[in-house]
Amino acid sequence: MNQIANTDQAEFWSGDPGQAWTSKQPFFDALLEPALSVLFEAAGLKQGDHVVDIGCGTGASLLEAATRVGKTGILTGVDVSTPMLAKAVERVKSAGLKNVQCIEADAQVYDMTPFQADHVISRFGVMFFEEPRAAFANIATAVKPGGQLSFVCWAALSENPWFEMPARIAKEVVGTPPPPNPRAPGPMAFADQAYIKEILEAARFKDAEITEIARDLTPKGTCDEVANFAATEGPAMRVVREMNGTEDDIAVIGERLVEAYAQFDTPNGMRVPALFNVVTAKR
Repeated sequence: MNQIANTDQAEFWSGDPGQAWTSKQPFFDALLEPALSVLFEAAGLKQGDHVVDIGCGTGASLLEAATRVGKTGILTGVDVSTPMLAKAVERVKSAGLKNVQCIEADAQVYDMTPFQADHVISRFGVMFFEEPRAAFANIATAVKPGGQLSFVCWAALSENPWFEMPARIAKEVVGTPPPPNPRAPGPMAFADQAYIKEILEAARFKDAEITEIARDLTPKGTCDEVANFAATEGPAMRVVREMNGTEDDIAVIGERLVEAYAQFDTPNGMRVPALFNVVTAKR
């Protein structure tokens, strides 16, 4: 592996969370497909484009990008998670893609100047840098002059019940841990649009545009299954671990989430409202 600046995130995403994303890759792909669609609507990739995907995870964004740039395009996925990147490599090989490479590296410090890409894209992969300004300054070197940066990140926590409900219910059950720094590395680090613009301007991106777009997340499974997942992964479990919660606590959280998520159960499956910040800027 290359130099890692974000060691905590590399360890985190190569540990249990990364293993969970890898083992439950079909669930996460289905859940976040609406965000992927929004990203590619904004990016506007074309046949033959060279694309760098920051935080490519298990490869959903790489595979979709490959369909858009065709065989004459070039794709590079970058991620710090060993298991997630291994899954991405497996999926790329299974798809028979010869124009895609995956690099286990930290985009904050990895030398990206050789890429000179037409596009840098990211679906929920840029909110975890220890030093976002340094990271985006480095990412800018991957983009050729006039090239485009496009990414999607979560907007306000209050507008994203997929995160807000499990965290709130877990706190009701086990107590409330000390509040984190809202700009600390994590899913909601880029909820503030002004903060995003500051970072992009410091990295010398121009013409930054940030649009709030609402979509429904589409997790597969029954209400009970989705609630059980939310009780045992993500925000709820972070609260449980911090407060030394028990298996009984997790069971109670799951029961309450079934009740809370019932409002999202539709004839077409679970549909959980979400709000994204969709960001584009030019090098």
